[in-house]
Amino acid sequence: MPRLRFLGFIIVAAAFFLLLLSLNERPISVYPKHPQVYTNVIQEEYVTDNYSYTSTIKDVIKQQRAYIEQETSDYPFPYNLKLNNFTLSTGGRPLRNIIITTWRSGSTFLGDIINAIPGNFYHYEPLLNYGIVQIRGPPYGDLAVKNLKNLLTCNYTDLNNYLDYGQSHVYLFTHNTRLWDMCELHPTYCWDPIFLSEFCKLFPFQSMKVVRLRLELAEKLLQDKSLNVRILLLVRDPRGTLQSRKHRNWCPGVPDCDQPNILCEDMVSDYEAAIRLKSEYPLRFRVIRYEDLSVDPYKHVQDLFHFFQLHFHPFVKAFLDSHTKLNSGGVSSTFRHSKSVPFHWRTDLNFSEVQYIEENCDQAMKLWGYVKAYNESHLREFNPLTLYSIE
Repeated sequence: MPRLRFLGFIIVAAAFFLLLLSLNERPISVYPKHPQVYTNVIQEEYVTDNYSYTSTIKDVIKQQRAYIEQETSDYPFPYNLKLNNFTLSTGGRPLRNIIITTWRSGSTFLGDIINAIPGNFYHYEPLLNYGIVQIRGPPYGDLAVKNLKNLLTCNYTDLNNYLDYGQSHVYLFTHNTRLWDMCELHPTYCWDPIFLSEFCKLFPFQSMKVVRLRLELAEKLLQDKSLNVRILLLVRDPRGTLQSRKHRNWCPGVPDCDQPNILCEDMVSDYEAAIRLKSEYPLRFRVIRYEDLSVDPYKHVQDLFHFFQLHFHPFVKAFLDSHTKLNSGGVSSTFRHSKSVPFHWRTDLNFSEVQYIEENCDQAMKLWGYVKAYNESHLREFNPLTLYSIE
């Protein structure tokens, strides 16, 4: 009997210990927050028994301005200019850089690389509220471009649909880590257009990744000289794109997402637009394939940052060091062994699936330098890349 009692005590103690462990577990976020970096300049909201304090919008903006000044104090701005030359709040003009691509083409990875630089404000997939569609013209084209211009000029007062959507789909803002840190400290202001407009105007750099707008329409952003945007077209092998989309529950059954002929018609259209844009905007437009970026990320990121007029900051190198060596997280994670991820489709798709995509994508693959597979054994080992030109 004493032994049974002792055994029962051991079981109860072990159960209690496991319960404590489960209560103390914390999920590991892909976008960790670092509120400690704000402690010298941010006054959090608090309430005590005898005194209540709530930061006003003016307080938060003042605190954030001080933090950006601290964060960029050693940043080498272009042309030996100062922070104030690049912030809308002081009459300057931000450096604005846009990634144009489509779903599951590596833009989350590249977008997060750019967002690693200090002083960056990240407009993550700003057309999310349009749903799983590709915008090529009417009926959405003009309004979509107008919305992008509003965001790039920090004008949130005419973006009710965008903000309403974001309140029930917070990942619209969570990728914008500097804004989301503020949303967690001051949630009452997070979806306030006045606050968002003033907050956005503090940042010297703006980046944006757009996966629903085709390149021909994006040209309207290049035409607006006041924006002075730079646009990068990010292209991926359609076999890799479609393989990746198979694992997303929002894609199957949606023609703009799961049909190879539609995807590749867009790739051909983007190629034709790219030829024209490279000729007309040689300093503000360029192209990169996701596969090339992934095989040699350090080289290509430094080259892209030169194009974007951004400094290859130590924070950027640290991001690459931590995100390109090992696979970790789910299908949306950016922690990947970058040299192997772009070619995972060779083992995930069978040869019949690959053939079907290739039959629908013959022209697009030739234009962008993607090689076809001969047979099942060739599929598992071949190099799917060759040279391409947009001259």
